[in-house]
Formats: sequence, structure tokens, C-alpha cells
Amino acid sequence: MNTKKPDTLKEPDLEYSNHSYADYLTWQMEEVVELIKGKIFKKAAAAPKRIHQRISIKLAAKLYNFLEKKPCQVYNAPFDVRFPKSSKEDKKIHDVVQPDICVICDPEKLDERGCIGAPDLIVEILSPGNSKTELKHKFELYESNGVGEYWIIHAETRDLLIYSFINGKYKPSRLFTSGDVVESRVIQGFKLGLEEFFGDIE
Repeated sequence: MNTKKPDTLKEPDLEYSNHSYADYLTWQMEEVVELIKGKIFKKAAAAPKRIHQRISIKLAAKLYNFLEKKPCQVYNAPFDVRFPKSSKEDKKIHDVVQPDICVICDPEKLDERGCIGAPDLIVEILSPGNSKTELKHKFELYESNGVGEYWIIHAETRDLLIYSFINGKYKPSRLFTSGDVVESRVIQGFKLGLEEFFGDIE
């Protein structure tokens, strides 16, 4: 959270499409915002639905337990992931997002402000208000930056789609549903039985 004094904070121009991470750090807004190609995308001001949070915390816990004593680390939102292009300078970074869950296996990508560079795994949990951002804008952002695996969970229908980064492009899985056991390609050995996972989520 920004700690600058209010008189130093800028009010962002929502129509402007070349904001940087340096700008992002000066804002104080009630809504959670993300930057994709320099354009502001607002998340809902209200908290996500309870089912979203149940799925998020349960999956993050499973990943955390699996990765304990391994080099990879798991984080859940709010957690800034910055995607630099030509430079890691704040003013030259125009893509900053807060995935629901991400796993980073390269400690060089972690700093006190979050992650700089592509995580190995990103999970987004869809809710009615954010589907377009996740399915279009974030898909393009994650693919173009080489995020190894991108999981999309549909909270209401309790199913899962995985995009795997292969030969520079995302290759989609089939739609996984109850009864399927999902296995990650990038987090070797991590499996998720969907019937058990969604069984006690209401």
C-alpha cells in the first residue's frame, strides 16, 4: 500500500494509456487497479465472493504445503507482478498485475515489492466482473511474457482450464471438471484432484 503523503499523490487519468509502474506507486485509490500496456484496469471495489476466496486460499495452501522446502514460492493477491520490457526501471514498466495466485521458482525475480518478470505459474479465479480482463487482456500479457502455465478456474461451475506455454505460444488443455486429476507441467509432481478439491467448497 502506498505510504506517500496525500499531497504528493497523483489522481490517475483513466483514459490515458501509457501509465508506468512509477505512476502506479503514486496513486491512492479505493479500488485495486492493474496496468496492462499502460492502461488502467479497475478491479471491483467490493470484496470478491466468498466462493472465490475459498478456492483461492485452499489452492494457495495446497501449493504452499507442496512447495515447502523447495525453491519455488507461492503468493496470493494482493501481490504485484511487474513485466518489464526493455528496462526494469519503474518508469519504463507498463504492465503490473495482481494475479489471484502465482508461483515463482527463480528467487532473482523476487524483491520487496513483489515479482519482476514472469512467474512460472499463474492462477486466476473468474468472477462475473473480471472474466473479460482475465480471458483476453491477461491471456495476451501472460503469453507474450512467457508465463509457463496459466490456470483459469471458473468458480461458479467448478472447472479448470490450463494454458501451457509451448514453443512460444499457449496450448490449451481440455476443460477439466469433477473427477479429473490435474497435473502441473511446470510445478513437477503437483497434482490436484478436482472432486476432492471442490467437494467442500460451497
